[in-house]
Amino acid sequence: MKYTKLPNTDIKVSKICLGTMTMGLMNDEASSIPIMDEASESGVNFFDTAELYPVPFSLDKYGESERIIGRWMKSKNNRKNIIVATKIVGPLSFVKGIREPIDFSKKSLDHAFDKSLENLQTDYVDLYQLHWPDRNCNFFGPLAYSHIEDEAWEDTFQETLHHLENFVKEGKIKSIGVSNESPFGLMRYAEEARKGNIKISTTQNPYSLLNRKDEIGLTEVLHREDIGYLAYSPLGFGQLSGKYLNGAKPKNGRVTLFPNYKRYHNEQSFKATEAYNKVAKKHGISLTQMALSFVNDRPFMTSNIIGATSVVQLKENIESINITLSEELIKDIEEVHVKYPNPAP
Repeated sequence: MKYTKLPNTDIKVSKICLGTMTMGLMNDEASSIPIMDEASESGVNFFDTAELYPVPFSLDKYGESERIIGRWMKSKNNRKNIIVATKIVGPLSFVKGIREPIDFSKKSLDHAFDKSLENLQTDYVDLYQLHWPDRNCNFFGPLAYSHIEDEAWEDTFQETLHHLENFVKEGKIKSIGVSNESPFGLMRYAEEARKGNIKISTTQNPYSLLNRKDEIGLTEVLHREDIGYLAYSPLGFGQLSGKYLNGAKPKNGRVTLFPNYKRYHNEQSFKATEAYNKVAKKHGISLTQMALSFVNDRPFMTSNIIGATSVVQLKENIESINITLSEELIKDIEEVHVKYPNPAP
C-alpha cells in the first residue's frame, strides 16, 4: 500500500480508501466484515462513510453503515489504526425525516455529529465532511451550473466553519472537508482560511474516466490552495468494470438492483466504456484496474475511494495501487477522452 497525508494535518492515509455506502443494504453486516478485514489486512487504513449511508437512502436504514463500522472496530479493538471519515447531509428533497431543519446550522451539526459518534462507537472523527453544498450547484449529474435568480441562499461559509472549529477545539474532529464542491466553493473556504478561520483539508468529488470535469477548473484550486482530493465513484457505479457492456444486467450489480442510479449509463458513457475497454485489452490489463490506476496516479489525488461488495472485487481494486500505466497507454486513454469528454459528470 502507498500512503500520503491529508493536507494541513499529520494524518497518514492509504492512497486507497474503502468506501462503505453499500454496507447495510447491498451488503449485510455478515458480508461487510470480511471486506473490512481484507481491506485492513491489505494496508487500507482509511474508511469513508456518511450518516446518509447506505444508499439508496431510507429512514429505516439511516446510519447503518456507520453502525456496522463501529461494531467492527469495537470487535477488533482497532479504532486507533483506522482513519474514519464521515459526513453530514445537506438540504435536498430526497433526504427527509432525520431532523428539522436539514442544513449546516449549529443545531443540525450537533445532532448529526453526535449521532455519528454514537453509531461509530468513538469519541472522535478523523475527517468530518459536508456531504454536498447547501446551495444550488452543479453536482450529482449536471455538467453546467444553472443560476436560480430567486434562490433563497445566504453565504454561511464562515458560520459553518465556526461551528466545525468548535468540534476541532474539543478534540472531537481532527480535520474537516467538503464534498461535491465547485471551484467557487473551494475558493470561498480558502478565503475564510485567509481571514483566520479553520482551513478545510479535502474535497470529495466524483472522478473517473467518465467524469474528469474537475480537471477544468477545480484542480488548479487544489494545487494552489493545498486542498486534498478524494475521488469517489472511480468505476462509475461499476460501469468501468465493463460488467454492463453488451446489454448485460449482472444480478447483484448496483444499477441492476437500483435502476434509478443511471448517472453513468447514458449512451455516450457506454460508447466511452467500450472504447476504454478496447484500450485495456490492447495493453493486456483489466478495464477495472486500468480505470482505478488512472485515478490513483493523478497528481492532485490524495486517496481513491473504492467500493466493493465482495472480497474478490476488493482484492482486484486494491491491487491497482501496484500498477503503473505506460505513457503509450495514457496516450490511448487521452484519445478516447477527446472523443468522449466527460459523458457522465
